[in-house]
Amino acid sequence: MALSGKLTRKLVENLGAGRHGDGNGLYLVVDPSGARRWIVRVTVKGQKNKMGAPLRTDFGLGGADLVTLNQARDRALEYRRMAQQGLNPRFNAKREIPTFEDVAQQVHLARMPTWKNAKHGQQWINTLRDYAFPKIGRMPIDSINQPEVLMCLSPIWTEKHETAKRLAQRIKTVLDVARSKGFRSGENPVTAIKDAQVLPKVKAKPKHHKAMRWQDLPTFYADLKSRDAMSANALRFTCLTGSRTNEGFCRKLF
Repeated sequence: MALSGKLTRKLVENLGAGRHGDGNGLYLVVDPSGARRWIVRVTVKGQKNKMGAPLRTDFGLGGADLVTLNQARDRALEYRRMAQQGLNPRFNAKREIPTFEDVAQQVHLARMPTWKNAKHGQQWINTLRDYAFPKIGRMPIDSINQPEVLMCLSPIWTEKHETAKRLAQRIKTVLDVARSKGFRSGENPVTAIKDAQVLPKVKAKPKHHKAMRWQDLPTFYADLKSRDAMSANALRFTCLTGSRTNEGFCRKLF
């Protein structure tokens, strides 16, 4: 039988920003952004803090979108039992940690309404599917650090640099969300890799436009001259002056 408390599933979904108690030390914390996570406050028997008072500590139980109300109550009860026995839950609790792919899929679904279009949203998850999930998708989100991130980025960092940069940003987002839900702690490894300049600097290779053979230019110019369109006159101006397209608007001079 599920434990009971003050909160209901409807309240969990709709309560505003703040810290909302369910009873017995369990709280739903709603951030101003709308993110929802569970915490439990326990007092560990026989242990003191630095001030000599009973050791009272808050522990994260995960985000409310991944951990249901009943699951949060069960975990809170487990933590309280350990605390009553003098065991610190930080070192003794067994938590169900989601995988990297689990969290990434949750982030993708949560942000669907914000994508510019469906194609953009699909590209976001496809980048992770192609380059991250095969290597770290099944790993618990709290076990992913710099070596695991580098395992995803290094193989494509120079050959597909733009893709690698997008991949790094998307991995960072997933890990940041996991931290906000209580599944991670500490600095984001993507940020650490960037700050330490672990990966080599890659200079963008210039992409040249295809050029027309100079032998074909007289025929091409004659064809342009026979047209009255502004674009044709602008292109004639470009042929005669060698100016770039961003150097100003060409008036009809001919």
